[in-house]
Amino acid sequence: MTTNPTAAPGTEPGHAPSPAPPVSPEQAAIEQALTDQVVASFAGAPDPRLRYLMEALTRHLHAFIREVRLTEDEWNTGIEFLTAAGHITDDRRQEFILLSDVLGASMQTIAVNNEAVPGAAHPATEATVFGPFFVNDAPEIPSGGDIAGGAHGQPCWVEGTVTDTDGNPVPGARIEVWEADDEGFYDVQYTDGRVAGRAHLFSDSEGKYAFWGLTPTPYPIPHDGPVGKMLAATGRSPVRASHLHFMVTAPGQRTLVTHIFVNGDPQIEIGDSVFGVKDSLIKDFHHQPAGTPTPDGRTLDTGWARTTFNIVLAPADA
Repeated sequence: MTTNPTAAPGTEPGHAPSPAPPVSPEQAAIEQALTDQVVASFAGAPDPRLRYLMEALTRHLHAFIREVRLTEDEWNTGIEFLTAAGHITDDRRQEFILLSDVLGASMQTIAVNNEAVPGAAHPATEATVFGPFFVNDAPEIPSGGDIAGGAHGQPCWVEGTVTDTDGNPVPGARIEVWEADDEGFYDVQYTDGRVAGRAHLFSDSEGKYAFWGLTPTPYPIPHDGPVGKMLAATGRSPVRASHLHFMVTAPGQRTLVTHIFVNGDPQIEIGDSVFGVKDSLIKDFHHQPAGTPTPDGRTLDTGWARTTFNIVLAPADA
């Protein structure tokens, strides 16, 4: 995607876009008639929700085209972009999730679907983006186990409790965790079939959990494809703030998909490329020098870190 050298005055980088040229009443009527025709074409859809979605999508899509006065060249560029996103997507890479993430559509969907619980004694932990690197059937580890699986990075002890919004412990909650190594890659981005930097464990009878992982570091989302080209063309960074992914499930509780972020990471101020940072999810990671005894009684010959993440699950019917 490149800047159009023949762009209209006022649309160059650093300038506010010029207003669209006025449209005559006759032309506006032609365009509105087409929108109405397409909306009406979905009237026979047997599923009311599908009908509503398609009608709303049509109205908003047509409104965008009309507002910006989309050119045929721009339309073709958009089609080429989506085609390229499809070609690069496979069972290891999901370019459309990346696109949704960098446009903020993923976070907006999460906001809509994770409403705050009115009157809760303890606010539920905020949700954030799922990302494209979750894998089903990650290995199980015991409490205090290690998710690294040979991935490189600084060891980090993570501990906390899982409770409901009334403050009651949630025993047996399934906690999925996954993260990148210190090179900025997830295991699925390697071609050797490794399983590293991911696992699942369960909270104990008191709702407590703990595991060894890696201290998160910033990394870029995959930017060698069409989404990366779009970010470059618009002057945006592909870098994500340092984070560790969680997905927590328990009977009677709303599934939580979230991450925690590293307090003091400069990328938080620069901006997270997928808009996933929330203040409540920024946690202190306390660095420990080599030789400091660990919570599970070991002595490491390297520096390590520790953090606490207490998880509050919303009720499933909230």
